[in-house]
Amino acid sequence: MAKNDRRDGSHDFDWELGAWRTHLRRLRGPLTGSTDWVEYEGTSIVRSVWEGRANLLELDVNGPAGRIEGLSLRLYRPDAAQWYLHFANAANGVLVLPAIGEFADGRGEFWTHDDIEGRAILSRFVISEITSTSARFEQAFSDDGGRSWESNWVAVDTRIDEPGT
Repeated sequence: MAKNDRRDGSHDFDWELGAWRTHLRRLRGPLTGSTDWVEYEGTSIVRSVWEGRANLLELDVNGPAGRIEGLSLRLYRPDAAQWYLHFANAANGVLVLPAIGEFADGRGEFWTHDDIEGRAILSRFVISEITSTSARFEQAFSDDGGRSWESNWVAVDTRIDEPGT
């Protein structure tokens, strides 16, 4: 597809602006054969930056395994018509490599390389089931080059505020 034929996705995240109640399930020990999931409840707040070409998400959830405070800076790259999703966890203060991707047919898919205890893996982040009042976020890891995937983070957000407020 020629550069000029690319869809302008700079406002793909506009639906998410505002406050959300977050229910999060996280797999302990991804890619170890673990089936032990821990649940969290809290909020996600999403703010627009640069007239919608970027946004900032603040995640704050608590559960039996403790608290997760996360920050996601999402930046739109117009020349590639793709989003770069940067994430940091307050527990370690590290900004990880961005997951890169785009939205198509109401679904966002983002990919990156990561590591678990020094072992190289692929990471996939999918945003789906998007409505004006809810959405699903799922992260999965692969340690076999993408032949198989293990989900390790599933969040369902439900809107707290009215869209546009």
